[in-house]
Amino acid sequence: MSQVPAIEARRLAKHFGATTAVEAISFAIEPGSVTGLLGGNGAGKTTTIGMILGLVRPSAGEVRVFGFDMARDPYPALGRMNFESPYVDMPHRLTVRQNLRVFGRLYGVAGLDRRIATLAADLALEPFLDRTTGSLSAGQKTRVALAKALINDPELLLLDEPTASLDPDTADWVRSRLETFRQARGATILLASHNMAEVERLCDRVLILKDGRIVDDGAPAELIARHGRRNLEEVFLDLVRAKTTEAAEATP
Repeated sequence: MSQVPAIEARRLAKHFGATTAVEAISFAIEPGSVTGLLGGNGAGKTTTIGMILGLVRPSAGEVRVFGFDMARDPYPALGRMNFESPYVDMPHRLTVRQNLRVFGRLYGVAGLDRRIATLAADLALEPFLDRTTGSLSAGQKTRVALAKALINDPELLLLDEPTASLDPDTADWVRSRLETFRQARGATILLASHNMAEVERLCDRVLILKDGRIVDDGAPAELIARHGRRNLEEVFLDLVRAKTTEAAEATP
C-alpha cells in the first residue's frame, strides 16, 4: 500500500485579479523529507505556503496535506503541522512563556508546561522565558519563533526564510536545531529560502519556481549537474538572470 504524501498539489493556482501568483503547479512531497522551495521575489513561494496552510484559497486546483483538502477540510491536518517565519511577529507585550502557552492551547498540547520547559532547555530560552517578547534581540526572537513552531511536535513544518537577517552563528544554530528535530521526529519540512548554502545543506529535493510555475525539480546535486554549475546559487542566478533577459528582450 502506497504512503499518502505529506503534501500533494494538483494543478494548484492562485490569481489576484489580473495578477497570477501561482499557475497550475503539481508536486508531491514524501513524509520525512526536506524540500526546498526556491524562486526570486514574486515567484509564488509565500502564496504557495499560504495555500498549503489553508490561509489562502486556491483559484484552481487543490492542495492536500496528509490527504486532507486544505481548502475544504483543513482541520484534521492543522494540528499536525506548524509554521515559522521571521516576518510574523508574536504579541510583544506578552512574555515568552505566555506566548508559548497561548499557541500551545490553540494546538491543544497536553502537558503544556512540561512541553514549554523542554523547549526552553533545548532552545536555550530559559534566561528570557519571563521577559516580554518585544524586548528580545533578533536572535532571541528567532529562538522563540522556533519554539512556537515546535510546540505541538509537528509532523509537517513549513519554514519561510527561517534564518533571514540572522548573523552566521545564529543561523547555523537554527539549522542545527532543525536537523536535530527532523531526525528525532521523522518530520517533513518544506523550506522557502534565498540562502542557497542552507538549502544545499538541509534539503533532499528542491523545487524552483519562476513566474508562479515550477521550472525545475530535483536533488541539489542533480540540479547542479543538469545546469553545469558549481553550486545551487549559480543555478538560481542563471534562472533569475534568464527572466531578466527575457523581459528586456520583450521590451520595445
